[in-house]
Amino acid sequence: MIQTQPIIKEKALSTRLIGKISGQENGPTFVFFGGIHGNEPAGILALEKVFKDLQSQALPIKGNIYGIRGNLRGLFAGKRFLDHDLNRLWTNAKIPIIKSKTTSELSIEEQELLEIYSLISEILRAHEKPFYFVDIHTTSSKTVPFITINDALINRKFSKCFPLPVVLGIEEYLEGPLLSYVNERGYVSLGIESGQHDDIEAVDNAISFVWIALVSAEMIEVSELPQLKVHFHKLKNATYGNRSFYEIRSRRELLPGDQFKMEEGFQSFEKVPGGILLAEHNGEEILAPRDSIIFMPLYQEQGKEGFFFIRKIPNWALRVSEFLRRFNWDNFFIAFPGVSRTVNRKNLKVNPRVAKFFMRPIFHLFGYRRSILDGTKVVMSNRERSSKKEMYCKTRWYR
Repeated sequence: MIQTQPIIKEKALSTRLIGKISGQENGPTFVFFGGIHGNEPAGILALEKVFKDLQSQALPIKGNIYGIRGNLRGLFAGKRFLDHDLNRLWTNAKIPIIKSKTTSELSIEEQELLEIYSLISEILRAHEKPFYFVDIHTTSSKTVPFITINDALINRKFSKCFPLPVVLGIEEYLEGPLLSYVNERGYVSLGIESGQHDDIEAVDNAISFVWIALVSAEMIEVSELPQLKVHFHKLKNATYGNRSFYEIRSRRELLPGDQFKMEEGFQSFEKVPGGILLAEHNGEEILAPRDSIIFMPLYQEQGKEGFFFIRKIPNWALRVSEFLRRFNWDNFFIAFPGVSRTVNRKNLKVNPRVAKFFMRPIFHLFGYRRSILDGTKVVMSNRERSSKKEMYCKTRWYR
């Protein structure tokens, strides 16, 4: 049974910063976000609790810890967003346009973006590497806690510090998430979906995740946090021991004005048999085309994704993928017809008519994800070549 979360105090929503702690010793800088979607306050409540405990316990900290509130106006209204989804605006094309607007021309979420953008820029200027970013979310459906990442090895490796399932490739279906923008700059960036929106367990799961993250980033010594095992086992029990990696296979896209109603009772990572009724979309019954694993079914009014299908990635495929990326075997791609490098040399342009023999899973092995269309060619973006691996190579989790 769902337990309603405590209400966030109005005065707390007037400040962007949940907390900032600078340790006496040099170390990493960790930035946590909560409430990027205004109907998801669990992350904020969790961060408020962690910062309160950090201050009261006076734990020795290495580096700097920030907690940032996301969509303040959306949080105050209790809505995912008011004008635009704040977690779909963070693209290299949109941000310069937003920055060029006058104050009167800005939408509510564009104002929010500029304030968060300014704070992130200030943090990056003020502190030394390495940097870590985590965005805490919740879902409208019942779910076990899980991690979403852009598929770069630094993200994969840091994700393994947590006893949670990890989902790759969501950036191929979503345009403009905050963490994709951060990851394109080469930093470790993880999303955590800690539970269902109004479930108090979502707050508790997020609290455990934050503590494990701080220890994993070597900002707090294990010996200083005797509760670490409790936090670890809490998350492990919440997921029934599921630490597998998954990737997105497909999604049910919703367009403006669409009428969509999910059938009741589905939850993320649930196996659904082929032929079962999943939803009604614009008056059409949507059936599962085959036996599948459903992911993030939509049970709220706002949102552009009705649901996703995912599949488990075998361990051998993860190992092969890591080997191929470490030795830059993707350089051989340009020897094939229909494939060329983009101007920045990081991504690929693929002519789908010529390079028909290239299956999408092959590109995924090398860290490429389809991002945008460039004329007649598909641009395959590569997070691996942007990763600042040297920033993390001496950490325990990376080695």
